[in-house]
Amino acid sequence: MGSMQPDITWPFPAGVFPAGLLAVVQRTVVDAEFPALTVIHDDEDDWLLCDGLHDPNADGASIVAHMDHVLTQDPSLIELANMPPGHVAERSSGETPWEIRSWAYPSDGET
Repeated sequence: MGSMQPDITWPFPAGVFPAGLLAVVQRTVVDAEFPALTVIHDDEDDWLLCDGLHDPNADGASIVAHMDHVLTQDPSLIELANMPPGHVAERSSGETPWEIRSWAYPSDGET
């Protein structure tokens, strides 16, 4: 499928999110109702931010937004700019540290 922004690739210069970077973000996170608790940098070089509580795949649950907007609301996300593709960062609340591990989309046979 490929990245939604093939002109912006990781690693980012100076280890910071570039201006104009787009991400798929749950509306609850964009609207600051809930903090991002799950951040995925997928193997296609896209970024996905979820609240970890609600289904991000439900109709209308997620939108494409500029990462700058979300970083303004939650500066702790800045430290994830160095997270390589194929990884996920998770935390239990907006105040706890990020835990990073390898990640991949489930295969067709997995649930």
